[in-house]
This record gives sequence, C-alpha cells and structure tokens, in this order.
Amino acid sequence: MHSDDWHLTDDLDAFLTRARDFLHSRPALHTVPLTVTESLRTRGMQVYGDAAAPYFGVLERDGEVQAAYFRTPPHSLVVTPLTPEEADSLAAHLAGVGHPLPGVTGEHTTAAALADAWERRTGAPATLRERQRLYRLGELTEPGPVPEGRPRIAGAADRAQLACWYDEFAQAVGEPRASQDPGEWADARIAYGGITLWESLDGTPLSMAGVTPQVAGQIRVAPVYTPSHLRGRGYAGAVTTEVSRAARATGAAEVLLFTDLANPTSNALYQRIGYRAVADFAVYDFEGGADS
Repeated sequence: MHSDDWHLTDDLDAFLTRARDFLHSRPALHTVPLTVTESLRTRGMQVYGDAAAPYFGVLERDGEVQAAYFRTPPHSLVVTPLTPEEADSLAAHLAGVGHPLPGVTGEHTTAAALADAWERRTGAPATLRERQRLYRLGELTEPGPVPEGRPRIAGAADRAQLACWYDEFAQAVGEPRASQDPGEWADARIAYGGITLWESLDGTPLSMAGVTPQVAGQIRVAPVYTPSHLRGRGYAGAVTTEVSRAARATGAAEVLLFTDLANPTSNALYQRIGYRAVADFAVYDFEGGADS
C-alpha cells in the first residue's frame, strides 16, 4: 500500500462528496467524523476563527473509499478504523504533507498502530493520554431514585451558565482552550435545543447533558457535566436519562456516548441506564506536534 492512496483536501464539500457513503456505512464507529463534519457543514468553517483551517482526507482504492480522517486544529487527528498497513501508509502520507500533528484519536488498535508508525517515521515520541469506550443505548432504564428537580431545555437566558460549564468541562477533560469560544459553543447548542439542564425546584441549574444533531441515524450524548460540588447526588444520571429518552423519541436508530475508561463511576452509571459497549478508543499525544 502506498501513501499516494491517501487524498488530502481542505474542501469540506469535496470530502463529503467522496466520503459520505463510507461514513454512513458504520454510523456508530464513525460518529465523530459524522457529527463534526455536519457541524462544519451547517455552521461554516469560520467557527474555528483564527485557528488553522480544518483539513480532511480519504483512503481510496479502485474508486472506493476505505478509510477517512480529519483534523480541526488545535485538536488531534481523528481517524476511522485502519489495518496496520493502512496506518503505516497514513503516517507516511501525513509526514509527507508536513502538517503539524499533535496526536491522534481513533479505535484503540488503529490509534496505537498510527502512533507507532508516526514515531518510527518522524522520531516524535507518542504517549497514550486517554482510553475511551463507545457505548450504544439498549433498553433505557432509570439508574436509581430520581433526585429532586426537573429537566429543562436550555435557552438564551442560560447562555452564561452554559459557557461557564463548558469552559470547566473542557479544562476537566484536557480539551485545548483555544478550540472554541465558550459563548459561541453555547449559542450553537441553544440554537437547536442541544443542551438539557437538570434544575432544582427553584430553578437553579444543577447539571447538564448535551446531544449532537442527528446525522446518519445516530445521535451522540455529549457533553455530560456536573460541577464538582454537586456530584454524587444523581443529577448526571437523571439528565442523561432524559436526553437519552428524548434522542430515542426523535427516531434515531442509535444513541451513543463516549466515556473515559479511567472513570469507573461514569462507566457504571451509563451501563445502569442501559448503554452497552460498542468499541474502545484511544487518544495519543505526539511530542512536538502542536500548532504554532
């Protein structure tokens, strides 16, 4: 396999024309490429402001797309599942085009193979940062006693609260601070009713859960966040159950979410709600690959 089998573009429409059928063929495993490219398509590439422009690529053989990747700086590369040979050819392709590469996110064997190939080809050490698990909703079940309070879809009056919580969430999960303005993130979610709050009976927000817009029949729950001083009271379980129920009611074929495998509490919670494991993913950091 040759690195020339990979094709790079910064034209989102051209990428989607080429890759759409492939991405739709496995909507659960391809949930991140599907949801991110749909956001870029509907909101525009300017959402990334002064950051370097997103770019996209496909592996094509005999007129058929076999794999795809994309990157929205300053985030790591996101790649669909690859064989070891495909991972090696992608490392050669990416090293050849000369873009900085801070890391990779993908199905765990794919991410490990690409990290190894990148280190061999560039000399840049790769470090495993996070192990994730992708879950799919089965039979929805209340996780336990429902805490006092009620769900409510966030509106314009909640913008400051959502922006604050998004900033706290991003710091907690190690997301690059320059990736998106918290206020703009809140505006985008409010616009399509994408955040549900669990609030006290007096209207005080206690926890939030978001969902992505439906694309290729799948919706992903993200993010779920409760401020540290309010955790352990059942709010995250209650609001996640609510958004999962609402997502299923839209007719989505698959309702998905990711967890950090280092957090046994959240993994146990989502399984009690009815989520079942689909695949493991991993995030690797590459030394010296940050954007200038």
